[in-house]
Amino acid sequence: MRLLPSGGKPFHQERRKQMIFRKRKQTLSPAGAASVPQTAPQQPYGELMRYTPLAPLEGRLYEMLREAVPIIDAAIVKLIRLTGGFTVSCTDGQAQRLLDEFLTNVPVGGCQKGIAAFLDTYFDQLLTFGTAAGEMVPLATGRMALYNAPLCALELRRGQSALQTTICRRGPSGEAIPVPHPERVLLSVLNPHAGQLSGNSILKGLPFISKILLQIYQTIGLNWERVGNVRFAVTYKPHNDAMDRAFAKERALQVAKEWGEAMNAGGRVKDFVAVGDVDIRVIGADNQILDSEVPVRQMLEQIVAKTGLPPFLLGLNWSSTERMSSQQADVLTSELESYRRILTPVIETVCRTYLRLNGCLSGLRVIWDDITLQDEVELARARLYHAQAALLETQQTTGKEPKRDG
Repeated sequence: MRLLPSGGKPFHQERRKQMIFRKRKQTLSPAGAASVPQTAPQQPYGELMRYTPLAPLEGRLYEMLREAVPIIDAAIVKLIRLTGGFTVSCTDGQAQRLLDEFLTNVPVGGCQKGIAAFLDTYFDQLLTFGTAAGEMVPLATGRMALYNAPLCALELRRGQSALQTTICRRGPSGEAIPVPHPERVLLSVLNPHAGQLSGNSILKGLPFISKILLQIYQTIGLNWERVGNVRFAVTYKPHNDAMDRAFAKERALQVAKEWGEAMNAGGRVKDFVAVGDVDIRVIGADNQILDSEVPVRQMLEQIVAKTGLPPFLLGLNWSSTERMSSQQADVLTSELESYRRILTPVIETVCRTYLRLNGCLSGLRVIWDDITLQDEVELARARLYHAQAALLETQQTTGKEPKRDG
């Protein structure tokens, strides 16, 4: 006779169920386990999916776009200049002097000096490829240099967790080798997709538009070459007599020879004299060159919209006024501030590392210059009108008449 619990099942089955339940609880929440995002995708070829090259195939395409379409290159340079300068403020006076000297004279890439030179190249790389990489190189006696790393030599490898990233360099055989000091590497990404290690270039989406624009320009060049380098159709019509028809071929060859000599006179004006019925016409004279202003503007509008800059800053006079409206200034200011938020951690990391190398633990803060995009004259006039309106309101409230000269 076996005793059954209240549920009607044998004791050994109930005991086994409790043990399995306890094991499952321990498996779901083990003590000291690392935090792993539950939403991270699981790939069947996980080892291959962990590698992210920082210079994909479209990287060379973006470089070619900047070379082929000057307005794209000009837009990136404008954004770099409009981002503005900055200062770094320290809480300690001695640390401030050390940092000021470092930011002005830090070696960059072996041929430049100053952190501004490093950030210009770093930001240029970020806008063009969507990812920027640099390195802090410690030198002797507490000094440090900065180096802009080419993306073609780097890869990102995702670790066992989606929150772990390993920076690798490519070896002689193309294999990915983790860098020995990842804490020295500076890495920034622009607008990455969810779960993506690398960023996205601001030129993404422009290759198709740029291809159409270049095709239009190439066609315009060919048409003007044909118009400028005029070609002629010379037709000799023999008479009805038998003698003229018998020697029609010889006379046609003679006309062609004389016409060729007249056209290839080496810049000199030479007359062409022919006997008989000779007809000379310009090939394609009746055809007109298509107006390309509308399609070219449509393509340029797409490119300018992607950069976020007002057209007149790029030399495009599409509107009746060349002044920046307050709405345009606000939009561009927000764009520049978003770029500053990406660059600020890089500046702070460089400054803190240098201060630690020199034994300083002072706090610091990056202070960017004010962004002034609107016309200063218009701003001053607006402030004057506001002051005059406030004065009139005050006088009406107090009941005093405004003073008049004389």
